[in-house]
Amino acid sequence: MTQKTNATMHSPNAQAPLAQASAGNLPLDDNWRKSIPAQVFLNHFFAMDYHIHHQNDLFDLAKFPIFQQFYGRATDENRKALEKLLLNSWSAEYALRITPVVNDEQYLQSSLHWTFPQAYYSALFSARAFLAVQGINVSNEELIRKRIGNMVVRGYYPASIGYYALGPINSYRIQRLPMAKRFTVAAKSDLLLPSREGSVQVELAQFLKTTRDQRVRALRNAIQTNPKTALRSPKTGEILQKFSVEQYKQLAKQIGYTTYFDMLSRLRISSTNREIERFVDSEIDVKLFHQSLVNIVAHVNSVHEAYIAKALGMQAYRQLVAKLPSYLQESFVRDRMNTVIAPMLEEPQSGQEPYLRMAA
Repeated sequence: MTQKTNATMHSPNAQAPLAQASAGNLPLDDNWRKSIPAQVFLNHFFAMDYHIHHQNDLFDLAKFPIFQQFYGRATDENRKALEKLLLNSWSAEYALRITPVVNDEQYLQSSLHWTFPQAYYSALFSARAFLAVQGINVSNEELIRKRIGNMVVRGYYPASIGYYALGPINSYRIQRLPMAKRFTVAAKSDLLLPSREGSVQVELAQFLKTTRDQRVRALRNAIQTNPKTALRSPKTGEILQKFSVEQYKQLAKQIGYTTYFDMLSRLRISSTNREIERFVDSEIDVKLFHQSLVNIVAHVNSVHEAYIAKALGMQAYRQLVAKLPSYLQESFVRDRMNTVIAPMLEEPQSGQEPYLRMAA
C-alpha cells in the first residue's frame, strides 16, 4: 500500500509536532502574563508545523501537473548563482538545526536572536533559488514576497503551505483553510497550543490576519509619512488621518497576497521588525518553538528543492550536492536528496510501487 511521508519525517533531527508538550495548566503569575505575546507567537508557528504534519502531503507534489510540466531556465551563467543561493539556504538551515545540541534552556532562549533570522533567511534563499531556476533573478525581498505569493495562489505548493489571505483590512478572505470558516476565532481564545486540526486552522487564519494587518499598516505609514506620496483631503489639502474603504482596497492591491512566506518573514530581525523582543525573559517552551521552526523550514525547502531538481535533472542535482562542503554533504541535505527528492523524480524499478515508504 502506498504511503506518503511528511518532510519532517525525513530529517534526522525533525519530529512530529508535540501537541501535549505545553498544553497543561498555564501559570497565571506576572511573569506568565509578560510571556503572553511570546506564547501567541509560539502557537502560530506550532500551528504551521502541526498543519504540515497533519496534511502529510509533500509527496503529492510529484502528482501536480504544474510540477510535472515544470522546466527551468538554468544557463551555465546563472547556475553558479543558483548554487550559491542553495549553499546560503542550506548553511542557514544547518546552523538552525545544530543549535539545540546545547541542552541548556537559557542558552536556547538567548539563541532565538539568531535562530529566528536563520529560519527566515534559509527559506528566503531557498525561495530565491526556486525563482532563479526559472530565470527570475531577484534579490529585493518585497519582489520575492509578491512572486512567491502569486505562485502559492497558482498552486505550486501543497495544501500544507498553500493557504493565503487577500482583500482589504477588516474584510480579509482566508483561502484554503476550510475548517477555519466553521470555527470562530473565539473558539480558540485560550493560550493553549492548538491540539486539533480545526483549532490549528483557526490559529493559522489568525496568523494570516495579524501578518496582513502589519503589512497594511506599514504600507499606509510609508505612504502617509512621505509628503510626496501622502493622500490628502480634496477639500483641505491636509494629509488624511483616516482611510476610506476604497483607499484600503487600493492598499490591498499593492500588497498582493499574504502567504506562508509573509508569516516566516515575521522572524526577520531589522530596525522595523522587533518581534524577538517579546521573548526576552518569557516563560514559553523554547525547545518546542525551535523544533517547529526546524520542521517548517525543512518542509518549505523540500518543496523548493524538488522543483529545482526537476528543472536541473536528478543527475545534475546530485552533482551540485556533491560539490558542497562535507559538513553539508553528509547532513540533512544528502538525506533529503535521497529520501525525498530522488524518490519524487526517479522512475521506480520494475514491480516497485512509486513513492513507497516505510511507516514513520
